[in-house]
Amino acid sequence: MRLQKYLASCGIASRRKCEAYILEGKVTVNGEVIRTLGTQVEEGDEVCFCGNKLTLKEEYVYYMLNKPVGYVTTVQDEKQRQTVLDLIHDEMHRVFPVGRLDYNTSGLLLLTNDGNLTYELTHPKHHVNKCYEVKVKGSLSEAAKYALRTGIVLEGKKTYPAELKVIKQSEKSTVFHLTIHEGRNRQVRRMCEAVDYPVLSLKRISVGKLTLGQLEVGAYRSLTPKEVNYLKKMNHNNH
Repeated sequence: MRLQKYLASCGIASRRKCEAYILEGKVTVNGEVIRTLGTQVEEGDEVCFCGNKLTLKEEYVYYMLNKPVGYVTTVQDEKQRQTVLDLIHDEMHRVFPVGRLDYNTSGLLLLTNDGNLTYELTHPKHHVNKCYEVKVKGSLSEAAKYALRTGIVLEGKKTYPAELKVIKQSEKSTVFHLTIHEGRNRQVRRMCEAVDYPVLSLKRISVGKLTLGQLEVGAYRSLTPKEVNYLKKMNHNNH
């Protein structure tokens, strides 16, 4: 991060005023007076202003990404595949995905550096509704619809009842919305496989009241203060 930006982020003054302070020799980095604007500050550097050590204020950021297929939601991938963090251009903050979406699953993914909120949203005891648009092979039978709605036993444990709404159905394939509030590993795919309807495509379209809206694939945006408050409140209501 550039030195003047760092000073401004620490709440010293506006970025322009901070540039003046640097030129006046009031700023040291690791004990050395720095008068060059644009000097990069790395994590672990000791920055002082008029002899006082500065610490960066923790600023929380919240993003919604429309994840494309072909990205992993881990921070690093042992197979060198692209991760969702490659799509986020924010050098100031280290954000992390909230929960996960499979490599072949697209759609709504939240990312933040707010560890408390991440914990709250991903903890199994908090029931956050997540809606997926699922496309399966073949025409979905009434029996399969009933099973998906009422719950399917995966690894000896039945899934919670889910909401299912058919969007379009033909001999070849069925597109439906499935709303679940658990986040078991590959849950939607496994539920569909359990009733013998392999998933052709899977996209998460909402988390709670947050929806993708017009967000294009691969694009992201900051959550509005209202959306952030909604997510925080949602957890308190669940306690």
